[in-house]
Amino acid sequence: MPDAPAISHLARPREDRPGRGILLMLLAYFLFSLTDTSVKWMSLAGLPALQLAFMRFGVHLALSTGPMLGRDHSGFTAPQAQALAMLVRAVLLVTSTVTNFIALRYLDLTVTAAIMFSSPIIVSALSVPLLGEKVGIWRWSAILVGFVGVLIVVRPWSAEFHWAALLSLTAATALALFSIMTRKLAGVAAPRTMQFYVGLVGACALLPAAVITWESPDTTLNWVLMFAIGFFAWSGHHFFGQAHGYAPASVLMPFSYSFLIYLTIAGYLVFGTVPDALTVLGALVIALAGLVIWWRERVMR
Repeated sequence: MPDAPAISHLARPREDRPGRGILLMLLAYFLFSLTDTSVKWMSLAGLPALQLAFMRFGVHLALSTGPMLGRDHSGFTAPQAQALAMLVRAVLLVTSTVTNFIALRYLDLTVTAAIMFSSPIIVSALSVPLLGEKVGIWRWSAILVGFVGVLIVVRPWSAEFHWAALLSLTAATALALFSIMTRKLAGVAAPRTMQFYVGLVGACALLPAAVITWESPDTTLNWVLMFAIGFFAWSGHHFFGQAHGYAPASVLMPFSYSFLIYLTIAGYLVFGTVPDALTVLGALVIALAGLVIWWRERVMR
């Protein structure tokens, strides 16, 4: 999944067409759900997470580099002073992706999705020390409620607790820091430049591990999915950015929770899993907390 505030700052909507923006947002999260479902499928087939992560960023790099080979380089602009910030931002997304891909092998799709949706809550908590933002009683209350929801999903007190849940929490935290870095780059670096950095850093960092751990898929479907995960992820980010060109983030954000619905359906149809009552309850608590934070930010603005 992408960082919720990643693209919303890049420009004001070029058209006031919220309906189209909402449809593009739903399409983006459908593609993100295909990414996670494909990764879990291939992980259960024995393909290493680092190999899958490399393919995700390798295809992303190829698709991001394509436009650079043309005549129009206007979308690839960024002050040289921001190179380190974009590098750190890319490393954070690679960290989030790798830890999430490993966790997907062991946890149900609904569980990983619910934990990952704690990322906006972590962003709100970290925005105080890192961005100097003021957070009032409403948002602090929502942050606390959100973390209660995470505890309900993870259940560290239960025999059902799985260590992979800690990897999902790591992924959510890295994604939150990635979102904060994106805010810091607001209006400075072009989106295509940041997309290119993400693909380049991810592909280069994961190439050695992918070579060492490489396992060739044993079916045509797995070969196709191995390349498709990068296409799904890149396309999801593409439509995510386009959605924010037609409607502001304040309109689109609630529709990001379609990701939970998509993955719950995929978990049932593909893997035959049904989330238990506590997972559903925790997911609803996390979603409620995220929506309260979104509502307060919208009111304050």
